[in-house]
Amino acid sequence: MCSQRLNSHRAPLYEAMVAHHKMNPVSLHVPGHKSGQGLMEEGERFLKTVMSIDYTEITGLDDLHHAEGVIKEAEELAAECFGAEETHFLIGGSTVGNMAMIAAVCDRNDVMLVQRNVHKSVIHGLMLAGVRAVFIAPEMHPETGVATSVPLESVRQALEQYPEARALFVTNPNYYGMGVDLKPYADLLHAQGKLLLVDEAHGAHYGFHPEVPASALSQGADAVVQSTHKMLTAMTMGAMLHVQGPLIDREAVRQLLAMLQSSSPSYPIMASLDLARKRMHTEGKAWLEQGIAVVNEFRRQLDKLQRFDYQPRGCQNDTNKGQDNTTDPFKIAISDQTYTLTGMELKDRLEDQGIFVEMTDGRQVLLVFTPATSRADMLRVIDVLHNICLEEPLEKKELQRPISNILKLPYYAQISSPIAFDMRDISQARKADAACSTVSVQEAIGYRSADMVIPYPPGIPYLYPGEVISASTAEALWQLAASGIKFQGTQFGQTHKLKIYT
Repeated sequence: MCSQRLNSHRAPLYEAMVAHHKMNPVSLHVPGHKSGQGLMEEGERFLKTVMSIDYTEITGLDDLHHAEGVIKEAEELAAECFGAEETHFLIGGSTVGNMAMIAAVCDRNDVMLVQRNVHKSVIHGLMLAGVRAVFIAPEMHPETGVATSVPLESVRQALEQYPEARALFVTNPNYYGMGVDLKPYADLLHAQGKLLLVDEAHGAHYGFHPEVPASALSQGADAVVQSTHKMLTAMTMGAMLHVQGPLIDREAVRQLLAMLQSSSPSYPIMASLDLARKRMHTEGKAWLEQGIAVVNEFRRQLDKLQRFDYQPRGCQNDTNKGQDNTTDPFKIAISDQTYTLTGMELKDRLEDQGIFVEMTDGRQVLLVFTPATSRADMLRVIDVLHNICLEEPLEKKELQRPISNILKLPYYAQISSPIAFDMRDISQARKADAACSTVSVQEAIGYRSADMVIPYPPGIPYLYPGEVISASTAEALWQLAASGIKFQGTQFGQTHKLKIYT
């Protein structure tokens, strides 16, 4: 645990960078822009300030990969703040943390239990480590059709079927802020000497206020990744990996992060992590209180606009009540109750007025509020929605056929057999590209996918390389493409064709 000598009101790395800047130093080291002096004129307005403290591993500023000074102190403060025994700054987002967690726990051909609807970075981590994944299908939210968490009973059954499994990897919360109480999962796994790894990318604010869910660390997770840039104030790509307990190999984690992260880490990103931690350490509860007040007012204003529905309706996360399911009050998915505007059309209407949302599915648009969202911005969204209501009054609308939520996952087996992920297999398959064909989605049914097919956002793969394409998967992908959803890892979004092994 962190030493009591630490001062939560300090931001040691940021303060050291500011002190160095005040020296007006001559930079005879990288980076080449020399504190922004090499910028062209058009870059000065927005880039010069941050580039003036874009430093490298010089005297006094420590080294991320061998931290002994201000970075070490900043990471210790972060561990103290977020409830970890050890915390690592990540300058490659939660992606690099997910990969490091998996590789630190599993050797090649080890079995890991994995929630089916994980982020693509988890799949990439499985590939790099050569892990055999047993996928557990998530439950579906009854009102929205969105995939949520894996049932505890399914985890229990998977452990009985595959007692050699090293760990369970889950995403909690999901993109929509839906989650589950993780303590029963941690207790179940720890009773058998197995680890709980959590992608808590969207939950860096968890545990700091009674109206947000408890953090994964407080519920017993062994290793947790948080995207500090998503819900707190770090710069994009700023994230943290937290570890605790005797089951995780901490030296392996350190070595893997040194391998997976850049040897020239971004000091502005690390400084923003330091400052994001300081805010939560010193005023986290009050700051969240302010943000929750804004989002609660947004809900009250939405209630007056009969045309629009939203989820979740209520956010009850009192940890003393022992509730199984949790919701993030800062995530709100809104939809048109008249079924006139699809999620994509509603997104377009909002963007026409300068309001950009996180993502859309076939039925809803997802709005991500944070404590930094101003009341003025919130009211601006309400004004646009109100104007849409005035243009097409609800009482004059004839209800049309409901628009299905097409982002729900296709049917998958509740517990899969072990699926081998190995970069060597993918490399060999790529060399044997002549054994592949590109066919229509209907013709692909029954064949094995040669691509990873990823609707983005939210970045959850629908197909993995080598996975058999079912009729339900083909139908779901067709609907996604027809609605204009973008894809990664494939040309399917443009061609409506899938690459298969023949």
